[in-house]
Amino acid sequence: MEQQPAATAIETAAIEAAVETVFRIESPRIIAGVARIVRDVGIAEELAQDALVAALEQWPRDGVPDNPGAWLTATAKHRAIDLVRRRERYARKLEEVGRDLSPTAPHHRDGPAEPADPDDIDDDLLRLVFTACHPVLSAEARIALTLRLLGGLTTPEIARAFLAPEATVAQRIVRAKRTLATKGVAFEVPYGPEREARLGSVLEVIYLIFNEGYAATAGDDLLRPALCEDALRLARVLAELMPKEPEVHGLAALLELQESRAGARTGPSGEPVLLKDQNRRRWNRMLIRRGFTALGRANAVATGGLGPYALQAAIAACHAQAHAYEDTDWAQIVTLYGLLAARSPSPVVELNRAVAVSMAEGPGPALEIVDALAAEPSLRDYHLLPSVRGDLLARLGRTTEARAEFARAASLTRNERERELLLARAEGRG
Repeated sequence: MEQQPAATAIETAAIEAAVETVFRIESPRIIAGVARIVRDVGIAEELAQDALVAALEQWPRDGVPDNPGAWLTATAKHRAIDLVRRRERYARKLEEVGRDLSPTAPHHRDGPAEPADPDDIDDDLLRLVFTACHPVLSAEARIALTLRLLGGLTTPEIARAFLAPEATVAQRIVRAKRTLATKGVAFEVPYGPEREARLGSVLEVIYLIFNEGYAATAGDDLLRPALCEDALRLARVLAELMPKEPEVHGLAALLELQESRAGARTGPSGEPVLLKDQNRRRWNRMLIRRGFTALGRANAVATGGLGPYALQAAIAACHAQAHAYEDTDWAQIVTLYGLLAARSPSPVVELNRAVAVSMAEGPGPALEIVDALAAEPSLRDYHLLPSVRGDLLARLGRTTEARAEFARAASLTRNERERELLLARAEGRG
């Protein structure tokens, strides 16, 4: 066989970059396919990384294959099968000498047979979604593991996104994989009544990832676009995998519609631009259309009333339909928040309802709602409570009280951009 000429340094760098790009795109499916074989997401990720190392070694020498994703997947699966065979040989040897397999020794679990499912959901990627978002893990661990396994992000990238120490994020991921293994979490899609509860955990993780990108908890930037993009991509993938779940489409619709405003939410220097001041011509019309399509799908497959995510999407749709802030159908938004409060009551929902009431009925009735929330323990350190109250007081002409509320809100937020805006309002500059 004729030897291929050695790649130049520039060609090698280009191939290595191509490997990294392909792996980032394909890694969730590679890990999912391998996890079905080894029944352990931690080991599956290691085998996927082994395939990446093999590609970095072989592709600069042999050239990039015609189907790079298939090459990586096949390489990882071959290694997984070899591992399973080694485990089975080890188990047979133990049986031959009359000993039971030690519970701490590596072994292959076939997993319980899954019941027949009317939706016939049998997708490795969907199994990986449900495993990474398993409620046995803390919210922080679920988020980190999901971004790692399904988002293709490296540990340093996740740490930067959440302004957390890299060592802390690495520890979360290691502990999450260990917990899944020690708890014997099956690599499967849940069925029956358990699916709804488990699906709620999956949707929550995607929603939390998006929210951290949409309104960063801390740091110098209001937005972290990469997190929004990761969450939106995950929501779209999930909608394709579970087309008959209305809340999956509801979440996708919500994220599409929220993300459509991204280009108008900050000014030239990164300063926040309030909804009423946004240039709606900068809203992304394609994302709005996608949002309405997803909301239509949620309505089409819903057997009862809309769920919390679909209701929030319907609220976002009211904003998207209005060509100007003054055209917003606030009465409809108040009605939708009432339905949301009945479906999924929370102090934050009630605070948002108060904002809608202030626009539909005036600041007076809204202030009564906000004042009733003052003693709510969960809102004690929530900066948006005094921020909303300050806005209502300002509209009622109670300027001194309003400035005090804005100053208090500024002291509670950990986001520098929000703090600057709130301090400007406290000083009468906003």
